[in-house]
Amino acid sequence: MAEASVLWGQDQFSCPICLDLLKDPVTINCGHSFCMDCIKGCWDQEYLKGVHSCPQCRQTFTPRPVLGRNTMLAEVVEKLTIMGLQDAPPAHCYAGPRDVECDVCIGRKRKAIKSCLVCLASYCETHFRVHNDLNPGKKHKVIEAAGKLEDLICSHHDKLLEVFCRTDQRCICMLCVIDEHNGHKTVSVAAERTEKQKLLGDTQKKSQRIIQEKETELQDLRQAVKTLQSSAQVAVEDSERIFTEMICSIERRRSEVTELIRDHERAEVSRAEELYEKLEQEIAELKKRDAELEQLSHTDNHICFLQSFQSLCSSSTPDNSPSHTVHTDLSFDQVKERLSQLREKL
Repeated sequence: MAEASVLWGQDQFSCPICLDLLKDPVTINCGHSFCMDCIKGCWDQEYLKGVHSCPQCRQTFTPRPVLGRNTMLAEVVEKLTIMGLQDAPPAHCYAGPRDVECDVCIGRKRKAIKSCLVCLASYCETHFRVHNDLNPGKKHKVIEAAGKLEDLICSHHDKLLEVFCRTDQRCICMLCVIDEHNGHKTVSVAAERTEKQKLLGDTQKKSQRIIQEKETELQDLRQAVKTLQSSAQVAVEDSERIFTEMICSIERRRSEVTELIRDHERAEVSRAEELYEKLEQEIAELKKRDAELEQLSHTDNHICFLQSFQSLCSSSTPDNSPSHTVHTDLSFDQVKERLSQLREKL
């Protein structure tokens, strides 16, 4: 009983604007009390309107009332604090973006824990205890906190939707059964929930089986992609190795062919140089013989002419000397042909 009185006192001595325990409490003309800073901030926002109202009962005041500290109320709050009353509820007690708000809280809303289908209101823990004190005997139908309570009430008769029409496949109230749904196949929402729960279980099992199949398929696809990537990487490495070997082989063959061509070049140039020297020697001898013939043709001594003519004419003439040639295209055409064939294969 003492705990209930403390809880009731906590609600009574909390500021309706900030929901915290009253600080520098002031009581305005209508009898409601607020924190000094809270009511000042509220009325400062209404300054342009020229009319100031109570945030709780909406009674208006003109001009703006002069605020004075309620000394007796301040002493009561101080005593409640000494008794162990919390200055403010924990942060998790306030409603978040996805929580159902308490319809009774003023200012910052606390999180609702229950909803009453008779009052069509949702309550935080403190106000739900007040609701139960005002409605003893559990006469009101209470459910877990839910938003849009109006969706649970029949729009035609303002009664709770507690019957399910299987003919029209929708929830209705008891008066709807008598009126437009007369003769339809109806059951309680609880009975229909039990029936639908079985179908929901089957649907969940089917959905979970499909999810497992899809996850297995996804896993197989991932493995296939990994295998493909691994095979591609091996193929790239093999091709790189083969092309590297081919390039090294071609470089080696190029060096060998270049050396072969140079060997042929050096051999033929050496032979040409030998022929060059031999031809120069033959030319020198022929020029010498020609000079002797020229000299003989101008001699006046007939006996000397005849004796010399026999010896000079008996030597080889230029027409009888062998021809000297150099092969300028020595096997190079064959090398070019082989290289062209190799290029086509590559």
